Amino acid sequence: MPAAPRLAGIFTPNLVPLDARGRIHEAELRRYTDWLIDRGVHGLYPNGSTGEFLRFNAKERREIIAIMADQTRGRVPILAGAAEANASETIAACDYYHSLGVRAVAIVSPYYYKLSPPAVYAYFKEIADHSPVDITLYNIPMFASPIDVPTVRRLAEECPRVVAIKDSSGDLPHMIRMIQAVRPHRPEFSFLTGWDAALMPMLLVGCDGGTNATSGIVPELTRKLYDLTVARRIDDALALQYKLVTLFDTMIYSCDFPEGFRAALRLRGFETGVGRQPLAAEQHVDLEGISRTLQCLLAEEGFADQPIGGCPPREPSDAALYSRDARSGNSPAAATANIERIVETVVAELARRGLS
Repeated sequence: MPAAPRLAGIFTPNLVPLDARGRIHEAELRRYTDWLIDRGVHGLYPNGSTGEFLRFNAKERREIIAIMADQTRGRVPILAGAAEANASETIAACDYYHSLGVRAVAIVSPYYYKLSPPAVYAYFKEIADHSPVDITLYNIPMFASPIDVPTVRRLAEECPRVVAIKDSSGDLPHMIRMIQAVRPHRPEFSFLTGWDAALMPMLLVGCDGGTNATSGIVPELTRKLYDLTVARRIDDALALQYKLVTLFDTMIYSCDFPEGFRAALRLRGFETGVGRQPLAAEQHVDLEGISRTLQCLLAEEGFADQPIGGCPPREPSDAALYSRDARSGNSPAAATANIERIVETVVAELARRGLS
């Protein structure tokens, strides 16, 4: 059989619309699926962190994939989140998702219990040896046992079913080390970044794409950033990366994740419903203000109308204030202020190698 296509491009980790009773809103999920595909995402990634997979039961997680696979009908590949509480249940999920025709599954490293690298290796090896579908490792060290570089290389060399890694650490040197360690031995192995604030530099150092939550809100811009970066239109790509960072920071740092993304998706015309995580009264008030800020950001790009009363002018000093906060180490600026320096370094290295 011919080899399956390499995982590449922007895979959207979608939210799941809920109805008034907190159940999966199937009609809206189907409409959202079409909307994302029509706006150019390369693939879909249901049951990810943005999709709040832990807040759905196992039956619901399967239902989400089944609905989206049916609606997609092969137009784009699906990377299905298949993380369950243990290896045997995860293998059962792999079996089911394989029957739906997904391109691959994404499996997070074991969470809650912090495991050693040998235990992380053994966990993925057990699953890979019994899975009928290709596997993407999911490294998110802030929430789960980290997958270190030697473990990634060992799994890539020993397990043909392990075909990719999604890394949400935002750690650029870690990504470079993984690519250096694996690509000479598995040239077809894919590297995906899950950290939106570093999408452009990650692509420049060799990533094949990303699983980026902003693509579920502004798929037009995330796809454009990917295309500009791959085409090495560096100045245009950098300008767009900064725009996405501003939107991303507002959605992820202003409130509990992923409520900012849910608020932004409502502004794009979807009935998202109320999330399953209960919110305190003050959080509802905060979300009203955050929604107004998000509406102004989306209006700047033509994706929403301005709120009643209009939007305040963007201060010219915002960038300077942002840089000041970054130098002082304040979040979220500290997480993204080095993008330009990183990009300049990467571009210089590409030019030195004659690849720019």
